[in-house]
Amino acid sequence: MNVKEGFVEVTGGKVWYQQNESAMGGTPVIVLHGGPGSSHYSLQGLRVLAEDRPVIFYDQLGCGRSDRPANNALWTLDRFVEELGQLRAALNLEEVHILGHSWGTTLAAAYMLTKPKGVKSVIFSSPCLSAPLWAEDQMRNRELLPEDIQAVLLECEKNGTTDSKAYEDATIEFNKRFVCRLDPFPEFLKEGAKYKNPEVYNIMWGPSEFTVTGNLKDFDCTHRLKEIDVPTLYTCGRFDEATPSSTEYFSSLTPGGKFHVFEESAHMPYLEEQEEYIKVVSEFLNSIN
Repeated sequence: MNVKEGFVEVTGGKVWYQQNESAMGGTPVIVLHGGPGSSHYSLQGLRVLAEDRPVIFYDQLGCGRSDRPANNALWTLDRFVEELGQLRAALNLEEVHILGHSWGTTLAAAYMLTKPKGVKSVIFSSPCLSAPLWAEDQMRNRELLPEDIQAVLLECEKNGTTDSKAYEDATIEFNKRFVCRLDPFPEFLKEGAKYKNPEVYNIMWGPSEFTVTGNLKDFDCTHRLKEIDVPTLYTCGRFDEATPSSTEYFSSLTPGGKFHVFEESAHMPYLEEQEEYIKVVSEFLNSIN
């Protein structure tokens, strides 16, 4: 497989990209990673999609191998939407599929609502398309935790000690159930922590998964999902933070939206059920080209 890497100038700095070429003639797929302020690191296994088409990863500005400018004004949804358009233009990606995961689906939806040309399909993987609904879902998920864990979370939030070891440990228990159910937790994921930028996450989302206090707190595009007029696939894990009920709801709002649940997964089915995830995504993309 021929792999090309480089940097693209965008508003605010340079972003790193990796283009995995394909011997086949399929339409390229751009992968939008989660976060905000994470990186493509955990999603790199999706390069196997290059059996059928080019696969483009990139680290959004502020994280991964991209520049990390000290300018908090850059961390807005609109600028990340602009960045995606700038990347497409720089790489001459006239026709693409878009696969977004988690925050990457927020970005994908906002981008699609600018009516870009040449997008042949969108995959919303473990979607966050309404910050208020996400927060409600996490409150319900928390009620499924052991009572002592719930109590620690509540006490730390009440006392403003969400940066404490106790809160971190309680959050880990949440993550074991709703983020990644692999046991043991994959060692390679721990390596990816160095590519994250918590500052971007805090500014845009907040101090934890559970409550949205950043500039995305009012984001909700559910009333506009009917405007997405390309083939669309919504996926999530059975135990996902992005709950099956909300994911199916989003799907129902999109004309012809398809919906799939990975039965053994939480928020990372691309790792928890890798073969099944690749199969479902490949079949969807190949049905379009």
